[in-house]
Amino acid sequence: MTSLENKSSQLFARMTQQTRINFPGVIVAIMVAIAAKFLSEHYATPAMLLALLLGIALSFLSEDGKTVAGIGFSARTLLRTGVALLGVRISIDLMSGLGSELILLVIAGVIATIAFGLLTARIFGHKWRFAFLTAGSVAICGASAAMAIIAILPRDERSEERLIFTVMGVTVLSTIAMIAYPVLSNYLELTELQAGVFLGGTIHDVAQVVGAGFSISEQTGDTATLVKLIRVAMLAPVVLIASLLIRNFAELPEDGKRPPILPTFVIGFLVLAALNSAHLIPTAVADFLSQSSRWLLLVAIAAVGMKTNLKQILSVGGAAIALIILETVFIAGFILAGIKILT
Repeated sequence: MTSLENKSSQLFARMTQQTRINFPGVIVAIMVAIAAKFLSEHYATPAMLLALLLGIALSFLSEDGKTVAGIGFSARTLLRTGVALLGVRISIDLMSGLGSELILLVIAGVIATIAFGLLTARIFGHKWRFAFLTAGSVAICGASAAMAIIAILPRDERSEERLIFTVMGVTVLSTIAMIAYPVLSNYLELTELQAGVFLGGTIHDVAQVVGAGFSISEQTGDTATLVKLIRVAMLAPVVLIASLLIRNFAELPEDGKRPPILPTFVIGFLVLAALNSAHLIPTAVADFLSQSSRWLLLVAIAAVGMKTNLKQILSVGGAAIALIILETVFIAGFILAGIKILT
């Protein structure tokens, strides 16, 4: 047997062994995700929130036994793969139809909200890591952004706690906004274009944006979805800039390793966005990858829930709740003011 064949054989053996180790935990996370999706479709509740809550109810599975490794794999590797596949939803063609002024307004809203969160967090006694996590999630794309941002932050014993709180917070607030913002849009007598920009520029999660937009009209729904995708596209540059700042200025994490300049999953996000913009991804493939992204993120959040200690989450306190609510109110006010000025 040649050296190359020997190395290939050893690699295959390691992969097979790792698959066997991860399989029980991954299957459990998939089952929780399927249950969450089923309940979501029958009870009109966000699937992400249900997956998280069901995962928390099964947290004992991550403490001991054959499922521990697979749950960790799902919460880490599947999560990052799901975020990378989000890039297939982005294309320059979609964004060009909105107009430069409104695109700049949406981008400014993302930047301003993150800055607001970092500045305001000090008042509530929170440090920059929690502030960036919550503000980035509110500003960009809710739970998906939270899971991307946590991957580049220096880890400590409270990292999982911060992630769970943020995912729960943005999902609940996004659901409330899905119901309240269309009513507010009608009360303020916004046009279909204005309402679409407002909903897409302020509601945290994509699913709730779609629900809120199409509850008003088809044009509003299309505009809201487009604006939301512009915010999703901000994920890669925000993560890249944050990674550079963290590497240069933040204290070393507990393991002494700095995060990479550009995480692999962000590279994947950018590559898919570029290929989609160049029309090199067939529509059927793009749809499949988009659906795969949703399922991978759902499985990942179920696994994150299983790794969670509920008592620690409840100990986060009122100041954290106030911070994430303030960030949500800020981006709503910023986008609404911009709409009134520009249109």
